[in-house]
This record gives sequence, C-alpha cells and structure tokens, in this order.
Amino acid sequence: MTDEVPAGFDREWVEFFDPADSDTMVRADLTWLLSRWGCIFGRHPEQGGCPGIDAKQSADGCCLHGAFYTDAADVRRTKEVVKKLTPETWQLHRKWRHTIVEDTLENDEGEDEPALKTAVVDGACVFHNREGFATGAGCALHQQAMRDGVHPMEYKPEVCWQLPVKRDFKTEHRADGTDVSVTLITEFDRASWGPGGHDFDWWCTSSPLAHTASEPVYLSYAVELTELLGAAAYERLADLCADREKKGLVAPHPASVRSPNLLPMPRRI
Repeated sequence: MTDEVPAGFDREWVEFFDPADSDTMVRADLTWLLSRWGCIFGRHPEQGGCPGIDAKQSADGCCLHGAFYTDAADVRRTKEVVKKLTPETWQLHRKWRHTIVEDTLENDEGEDEPALKTAVVDGACVFHNREGFATGAGCALHQQAMRDGVHPMEYKPEVCWQLPVKRDFKTEHRADGTDVSVTLITEFDRASWGPGGHDFDWWCTSSPLAHTASEPVYLSYAVELTELLGAAAYERLADLCADREKKGLVAPHPASVRSPNLLPMPRRI
C-alpha cells in the first residue's frame, strides 16, 4: 500500500432525482467525481506509470484476475468482438480458444452464485496482451476498439470499462411510507474488491501517482457515466459537478491534493 492515502477520508455527496425518471434518485460522490484520477497504464513505473496490483507483474496492470460478466448480453458482445481478433492482434489467439470459464460471485445476501468470467491464462486475463507483444501490452479488446474507431466500452466486458467507477442500486424506505430507488455513483476503491483488495500491492484510486489527469473524473468519464446513468441524469450531474468545482470542495480527494504536477493523460488499457 505504498504511496496511498488511508481509507476512510471525508467525502462530499450530492443527490438529485433523475430528470428522465422521477422515481429514481442519483446519489453521487463529488469527492471522487471531482478528483483528478486518470489511468496511468502504458507508462513505465519508473516514469510514474502503473505499478500494477501485483508488483511482480507491473506490466499487467489490474488485468490479473479476469473479468466477471454481468449478463448474457455482456457475454455475447465480447464473443462477437473475439471474431475480429487475429494472431497479430491477440497474443493468445492460437493458444487459447476457450475465453469463458465458470466461477462464483457473492450476491447482495453474501451467498455465492454461479457466474461467468474471462479465463485467466499464465497469471493474467486471456485477453491481456503481454509486455513485448507487437501491439503493446494491454487489452486486446480495447486495442481492437481503438483500431475500429469506437469507444472501448462497446467491446470490453462491462466491469472493465466501468472501473474504477462504482455503480450500486438500492431501495430506500422512507418515513412517509414511500420507496425510492437510488443509483449510487462512487469510487471503486480497495474495499470494493472485497477481502482480496487487501492483497493488492497497489491500487490506483487511492494513490497520488494516478491523480494527475488534466480534467476531473466527471469529464474524463463522461461517456461511461452517460451510459451508466442516462443522458438526462448525466447532464444534471455534470452541471452540479461544474458548479461545485467553481465553489471549491470542502472535502477534496486526498490523493488529488497530494498528487504531483498534472501530466498529459495516457491511454487507458
């Protein structure tokens, strides 16, 4: 946990009803959304790049454990993209044709349920091109999206393009007898990984090293947040974030406060 701010710091929140759905409230973490976090994968660790969640595999970033699929549509989308990959663009194209494996995932009640995820081969996700491969280290699906001129979220498993934004849903029962659906938007921090997060050698959202982006998260992740919330809700969120940024946060993200000088945004994996 070198060079990371301690967990449990103060946060500012804002909540508003979705302009397109009056029954849904959005509760958003302004401390996170106004932070200067940005993915630093692609730069060498000695040059302020990603140290990786495992120091022994820094070039593999956070692609070590595979990605859990959210639903059947998520699986289908990835399968279609795989058809576009070739031995020249996907390092494990010839070696590994079975990209999906069965696993279990803990539900909201703390019980394990059957789940599907991307296979892990030789210590990293089957889609992760290793350091030294012709296309460069990184996700073969992401790299294909770049070649095709589309946003990576159209090709990658949902969890991959959402990270490190965390979206949760809950229903709140109010004293007047009404129920309100709440969509929560916050930081996918170490704790969000569950007990396994304690084993990471490093995690980016809590490290000043990764808080060097030229714009806040609510802008750099505008496409992803729009997909997660809908256009109307994102537009309202962006207005609130811009207004709060002008006034100044009472509880800014400590990793952004401690970050070095802002650097050009590198490519995301």
